[in-house]
Amino acid sequence: MMRLEETEYIIVGAGSAGCVLADRLSADGQNRVVLLEYGGSDRSIFIQMPAPLAYPMNTKRWNWGYESEPEPHLNGRRLNCPRGKGLGGSSSINGLVYVRGNALDFERWKDEEGARGWGYADVLPYFKRAEGRAEGGNEYRGGDGPLSTSYGSLKNPLHQAWLDAAQQAGYALSEDYNGYRQEGFGRMDMTVRDGTRCSAAKAYLYPARKRANLRIIQQALATRILFEGQRAVGIEYERGGQVYQLRATREVILSGGPINSVQLLKLSGVGPAEELRQHGIDIVANRPGVGANLQDHLEFYFQMACTQPITLYGKANLLGKAMVGAQWLFLRSGEGASNQFESCGFIRSRAGIRYPDIQYHFFPMAINYDGSSLASEHGFQAHVGPMRSKSRGMVTLRSANPQDAPRILFNYLSHPDDWADMRACVRLTREIFQQEAFAPFRGREIQPGAECVTDEQIDAFIADHVESALHPSCTCKMGDPADPMAVVDPELRVIGVEGLRIVDSSVMPSITTGNLNAPTIMIGEKGADHILGKPLLAPSNAPYYVAPNWETAQR
Repeated sequence: MMRLEETEYIIVGAGSAGCVLADRLSADGQNRVVLLEYGGSDRSIFIQMPAPLAYPMNTKRWNWGYESEPEPHLNGRRLNCPRGKGLGGSSSINGLVYVRGNALDFERWKDEEGARGWGYADVLPYFKRAEGRAEGGNEYRGGDGPLSTSYGSLKNPLHQAWLDAAQQAGYALSEDYNGYRQEGFGRMDMTVRDGTRCSAAKAYLYPARKRANLRIIQQALATRILFEGQRAVGIEYERGGQVYQLRATREVILSGGPINSVQLLKLSGVGPAEELRQHGIDIVANRPGVGANLQDHLEFYFQMACTQPITLYGKANLLGKAMVGAQWLFLRSGEGASNQFESCGFIRSRAGIRYPDIQYHFFPMAINYDGSSLASEHGFQAHVGPMRSKSRGMVTLRSANPQDAPRILFNYLSHPDDWADMRACVRLTREIFQQEAFAPFRGREIQPGAECVTDEQIDAFIADHVESALHPSCTCKMGDPADPMAVVDPELRVIGVEGLRIVDSSVMPSITTGNLNAPTIMIGEKGADHILGKPLLAPSNAPYYVAPNWETAQR
């Protein structure tokens, strides 16, 4: 056993929130901060180049490689649950999409879920502080923050067809879904800077790592939180076959994400008492909410054949990839400099829904998100799925061995309302693709297929084809300390112990409307001020859009 010197703060996990914390907590040059990360470097063309996003997502070097338990409502399928491993965490292997969520997500956190101080007015200033928008800042957007965001060129004519078709179907355009109005169709934001991925590592960690008071330890597997009584005082970790202990004089902060933070808490005696006893783990604090409330977004790919050779399929061969790669290497431009998710949409599934509960990513190619299945022809697709599933899953220990991956059961589509939402996704998307704007490009419906029309047929398609949108969250939910299922209080302190916080997407009380990288970084920004005891940024007075006819009309 080797004992290292004390430090003020220990951060476990160099992902989206952990990188933010490493920067903000060390910024004054006074606090000694140690950042522990199990993975290694993110310096690879496959991470830094936006286009080949499927490669790092499917590479063991950068991905923990989790999968769900057999999902009972998806014909027993196991679904992939990628989690970033290495500097930047999941922000280094994600789809580079920047979606803050809807303003009403955060109002729900504040008003219904016990997360006081996390309403839209409270969180908007932290979104702005994080962001360096290429188009500049305004009342809603940040112009000089570390995290770069930008729009794609919309060069492929299929993107314009998508936006035109949406209008023809009766939907409005949104100038900026991260601004006043999320609802509608428009350009999609990406975390790209000068043609390269702007991960949390690039945005926050690279500028901070030169500080003498910040130490980054890689290839370090955190195995246990060290407690003295009810107070967290350090971390035990394994590295290179050796076991080390590191002590924190101020706080231990978990930023391992919705899977790994749960596992470490439980291994350390914080979690449901009965589960811990089953694995012979001494109980420090009985918190039944640890690992419960697991949420995610499901999606499927609505694919159409394209009658014109204008899709990315023409670049999918060896020569095409070489040309794209060369242009990116020498110029940081071309198809390689974009994630190709350059247009999108947020709609309501039916009348009576107050704000969007369906999200679209449009993509000018027919291919699986992970790159595992490419259509044998030119095609295009919309990734579509509901945003507020009522199903809930859980993360539980497989054993008391930190090397054993935990059990992950999302329990997808266990609530009947979720099936109705999926059917709406199929029918509403088909309607958009049948609009006149797609007439010059529209071939056959590859999937679900024109014959898939009845509820029973759609349900069968969904059970066989739906995939995770890769947004696990909410497993250590924030809430009122009096709530027995809350894990952290609104200052992100773990309830029932001292000296321990969680700052990552696991603390979301409920999942937000859209991709999760942006709100996770916001949680890191706001969490840093809570940890340092700084005055919180002044709330914003910026208004937000709610459809005036939402009670009576779907669009």
